[in-house]
Amino acid sequence: MAKYMLLIFGDEQIWDSMSESERKDHQAAHVAFVAAAGAAVLGGHELMRPSTATTLRGGGPTPTDGPFLETKEVLGGFYVIEAPDLDAAIAMTERLPEVSAGHSGVEIRPIREWAN
Repeated sequence: MAKYMLLIFGDEQIWDSMSESERKDHQAAHVAFVAAAGAAVLGGHELMRPSTATTLRGGGPTPTDGPFLETKEVLGGFYVIEAPDLDAAIAMTERLPEVSAGHSGVEIRPIREWAN
């Protein structure tokens, strides 16, 4: 089975403006995703705000506070899943609420396995 990382991007201002009811519905959709995917979900987390990030770049490295680029969409969380192929990973990912919301999306990336 192949492993894939699902990178969840969205507009931080829209996430911040969600009502308590919308937040609960959003979280329930993620709980349903994990339940439906079962053992295929190897891990995942919601990330803290981009303002809490520390970025390391070459030439030192010199740590900088916050995200390096100013973008409208920020990385909000991730899952690592196992699936037989990309089509199965896409089918699984389509259950995430960010796929159908107009302000967000999910990037699916194959994980390269390194030989030991």
